[in-house]
Amino acid sequence: MKYILAIDQGTTSTRAIIFGKNGKASACAQRELQQIYPCPGWVEHSPKDIIASVMAVTSEALSRADITAEDVAAIGITNQRETTVVWDKTNGKPIYNAIVWQCRRTADYCEKLRKEGFSEKIYNKTGLVADAYFSATKIKWILDNVDGARERAERGELAFGTIDAFIIWHLTGGKVFATDYTNASRTMLYNIHTLKWDRELLRLFDIPSEMLPEVYESGHNYGNTNPALFGAAIPICGVAGDQQSALFGQLCINKGDVKNTYGTGCFLLMNTGKKAVKSQNGLVTTLAACTSGKPDYVLEGSVFAGGAAVQWLRDELRIISSAEKSETLALKVKDSGGVYVVPAFTGLGAPYWDPEARGTITGITRGTSREHIVRATLESIAYEVCDLVEAMEKDSGINITRLAVDGGASANNFLMQFQSDILNCEVVRPATIETTALGAAFLAGITAGYWQSTEELNKNLTAERIFSPNMPQLTRISMLSGWRKAVNKTLT
Repeated sequence: MKYILAIDQGTTSTRAIIFGKNGKASACAQRELQQIYPCPGWVEHSPKDIIASVMAVTSEALSRADITAEDVAAIGITNQRETTVVWDKTNGKPIYNAIVWQCRRTADYCEKLRKEGFSEKIYNKTGLVADAYFSATKIKWILDNVDGARERAERGELAFGTIDAFIIWHLTGGKVFATDYTNASRTMLYNIHTLKWDRELLRLFDIPSEMLPEVYESGHNYGNTNPALFGAAIPICGVAGDQQSALFGQLCINKGDVKNTYGTGCFLLMNTGKKAVKSQNGLVTTLAACTSGKPDYVLEGSVFAGGAAVQWLRDELRIISSAEKSETLALKVKDSGGVYVVPAFTGLGAPYWDPEARGTITGITRGTSREHIVRATLESIAYEVCDLVEAMEKDSGINITRLAVDGGASANNFLMQFQSDILNCEVVRPATIETTALGAAFLAGITAGYWQSTEELNKNLTAERIFSPNMPQLTRISMLSGWRKAVNKTLT
């Protein structure tokens, strides 16, 4: 019996999950990833640690499932997007740490681009705003700040990739240098209308084209793993950035389908079909995962701090011992006591795009307890998603009445019920909330012929719980008004 292996390389951890024909996970292995903060607002990862974690969890997952590499029909890879690695083409060694999508070191340069009038050109070509979030300015920073990097890049000695390309390179022993449409669309260098690297943007950011990987569909045979790694060669047949992978994992393949992933950040995506919808409300336009032909377009809103806000409660404030404990504490009080938390740790993403904003807590009184702080932090995640939904409805003209959810924090029942209440819409949580990994598995499995169609995949998706709104309209309006006042105090 064959299986599909999904490698999910995320911001805070790397996981490998073995899926069977029914779409259920039979084994999983996970390793946390060290976060590196060289300066305030800077975030890095060790590329070597990323590759080591990929190798370790893959071997461990195979062992836990009691199978060998020969039992795996294909590998699907999904990854934290925008995170940037530059490495030596001869030996695969990185020349600098991976600069993580959250990193704000190039915010001043992006502000300069906006002031010089490049925003519209960048958006018209890439669907993205001129922001440090995306890869282009990170590449430029490495070339400008690592000794000899620019000269080496111009000689064709260096490679740039998002994390998927770096993993593919190492799994294939340096034989394959490639990425997919979804990851390319997040670099601020890829024209989402022509489906090509854009020469004008490469000149703007002073990035040699020789550094760039080949770009393919998400469902594509990218080559085989080095047999020495896991005992046999395994074809890599699916690659997608984490949010597009989750969209595919939820089978949001029709126009108007919407999902939100609650991970380190929150990511709301709507499939808009073959039309690239131009946002007037701070959203970005990007590409969906596909297995053939031209990909659909997607409207996306990104929140920088989703689950990261709960990690902050646990790791920095130390007022909860685990993420799961947040739900228990939140339910010990009837409301947040007028407290609002705006978790702008690294600025605010959509729809505000304020890189200089920093986190605030408002409404504290002498009676404020840790339970109020915890509840307000969970509520903040739902408020941030609500901002995105309102922007998306305005841009698309589609009223969102059903929200598919996934990601680690979607397991929090308090958060999901509050999300349903504050949005006044149905929130649907699938039986498998790890739909990011499931999407990569689906892409790989269809490409490899393991599954024959999306209709077959649909049989594997079931709702574990549906949350329905149960909040009076006046209460909802009042709470949203308080949130907006708190955000306004945060904006610079």
